[in-house]
Amino acid sequence: MSAAKSLLIELGTEELPPKALDELGAAFLRGICEGLGKRGVAALLDQAALYVTPRRLAVHIPGVAMAQPEQAIERRGPAVNAAMDAEGNPSKALVGFAQSCGVSVEQLEKLETDKGAWFVYRTVKPGQPVASLLPEIVDEALKLLPIPKPMRWADHDYTFVRPVHWLVMLHGSDILDGEVLGLHSGRKSRGHRFMHPQPVHVADADSWLDAMRMSKVLADPMERRQRIRDEVARVAKTTGGTPRLDDALLDEIANLTEWPVAIACTFEREFLTVPPEALVTTMEANQKFVPVFDAQGKLTEHFIGIANVDSKHPDEIRKGYERVIRPRFADAKFFWDEDLKTPLASYQEALKNVTYQQALGSLWDKSVRVAELARVIANRVGVDAGQATRAASLAKCDLLTRMVGEFPELQGVMGRYYARHDHESADVAEALDSVYQPRFAGDTIAAGKVGQVLAVAERVDTLAGIFAVGLKPTGNKDPFALRRAALGLARTLIEGGLELDHKALFVEALELLPDGALAAGLKPGKDGKTPALDAGQRRAALASELNEFMLDRLRGYYSEKGFTAEQYEAVLAVVPVSLVDFDHRLRAVVEFGRQPEAVSLAGANKRVANILRKQQEEHGAQSIRELVDPTHFEEDAERALAQALDAARSDTAAALQRRDYTAVLARLAQLQAPVDAFFDSVLVNAENPAVRANRLALLGQLKAQFTAIADIARL
Repeated sequence: MSAAKSLLIELGTEELPPKALDELGAAFLRGICEGLGKRGVAALLDQAALYVTPRRLAVHIPGVAMAQPEQAIERRGPAVNAAMDAEGNPSKALVGFAQSCGVSVEQLEKLETDKGAWFVYRTVKPGQPVASLLPEIVDEALKLLPIPKPMRWADHDYTFVRPVHWLVMLHGSDILDGEVLGLHSGRKSRGHRFMHPQPVHVADADSWLDAMRMSKVLADPMERRQRIRDEVARVAKTTGGTPRLDDALLDEIANLTEWPVAIACTFEREFLTVPPEALVTTMEANQKFVPVFDAQGKLTEHFIGIANVDSKHPDEIRKGYERVIRPRFADAKFFWDEDLKTPLASYQEALKNVTYQQALGSLWDKSVRVAELARVIANRVGVDAGQATRAASLAKCDLLTRMVGEFPELQGVMGRYYARHDHESADVAEALDSVYQPRFAGDTIAAGKVGQVLAVAERVDTLAGIFAVGLKPTGNKDPFALRRAALGLARTLIEGGLELDHKALFVEALELLPDGALAAGLKPGKDGKTPALDAGQRRAALASELNEFMLDRLRGYYSEKGFTAEQYEAVLAVVPVSLVDFDHRLRAVVEFGRQPEAVSLAGANKRVANILRKQQEEHGAQSIRELVDPTHFEEDAERALAQALDAARSDTAAALQRRDYTAVLARLAQLQAPVDAFFDSVLVNAENPAVRANRLALLGQLKAQFTAIADIARL
């Protein structure tokens, strides 16, 4: 790339929202690169770097051309045969075209094609310099940022996520003059708000990062994150404990600081009588502090705050952090102590006064439905039904406690603590927390069987109820998190090994819903009238819809685990009753696919399926009989295939009974030779109707052997 220089764009702002900063920065970088690419400016876009801090969005590209390349312009005008009159004079259309191009008719050229000749105007437009293009590119990029609520400031007409204060646009050492959001570009940046408040002179684009570092700003987000890790580790050594700094908290702290410095702090040990989850939630979510644990994994009285300044008086910062956390911990302790005075079960009656959903009733109504489902499910999977129903009746009670009222994210967690305090069984107490698992992508399912039963019952009722009232997800909108609920349900069934008919579960959940809920989801017809409720038909339709909805989530679940769409569809085609069975079959299909005979047999099964489908379409489903009559065999290959099928059926009966699908498919893989021989030497559509029908029956048995596991023709 000739005559290229590094490009730097920095937009200085008031403090940007930390949770949105990474997304804003990525969108800004993407917008700048797309703007340059769209205009044909040669640049090393694959080496473009993003730099974001709470007070700036910046992009650095190491090589950007000085200008666009020359652009060849060709405009086609009137056809030659229509642009001249009989005397050879130009028509008004031709004259007008020439004038619009700024030339005379004589200066136009002719374009000869297979479809005729046209007058054309050709010229070469010099490329615009980057200096004149960049303000427009930056402005376009800023307009495309994901800003849900842009703000105004002063008396300006423009809007942005936060007020802006400075703009640096450098191409090498040259200032690219321009205006963006009312700011004129220059080479004056700003350093740390407190440690280097004076303007920062930026000599050129490549020296900007070092200039920021010298002015106490770590503009590289990765460098800032690493400094936070190092600082936390350094300070943690003085506490003798182990800090817990997860990625989400690290990202948020990095987006709140430009020069992070860790400060060791402590709180009164008396607060450790409060469940640690409440204290940790306060530290991480509310104050962005890092909790410290001992060698046994217990929370200690130490925590680490991350200051955005290297202060000469760190003790004052420490005192401030300790002072700000103390009242929140005191509130948590008060809530905890007060909640312990009231048994968890005593909140059940009050659930009647809390609406779950208008057509679905109160939280009490939901608890009753979930308890009944839990009882049925527990009996089917061999779990204590009494414990399952007890857990279901208590599962929503902690929502009315003071602690969960203050910290909603602790629902379930506090239920477990209160149930233990009330001497509920360990399984019941644990289920009150684990019912919410998996809470997020990558989270585990409930560990205990009572918790798994409750998790299934809760999600089945939620899905059935919300679908029934017509509030299923649409597009990107899923306010009730039903996609997550469906995936959590599927995962709990599979990973928990719960042998349950999932479609039957939806049917039973729908049976527990009031008819009013079913009617609420009915939509008016074309005549504007809402159809009369046929409860049975409505439940049947919803059950099928819910089943499909869950299976769609399952498709993504298996895709993330490396299974192919063909493997998934092969199993889905045979409609396994339970997801545990589905999982066994899918894994067997994967093993079968590794067999050398798999490709040939998959092709043969596809051929068989096409033959049988055509026969059924032409002569009806009853045209293919089930039994094979050996007296109608005419070829050795069909006799050999029939014998091979009989032997395979006998050999796999026991394995099929115990659902050892891998062993069954491994045995069926041995059918490749007789199947290939059959298709090589036997004409299925024989002239003799009896022979043809017998051969079709033989193929039907071959297909049935495989589809007892999966439709491998789809591989």
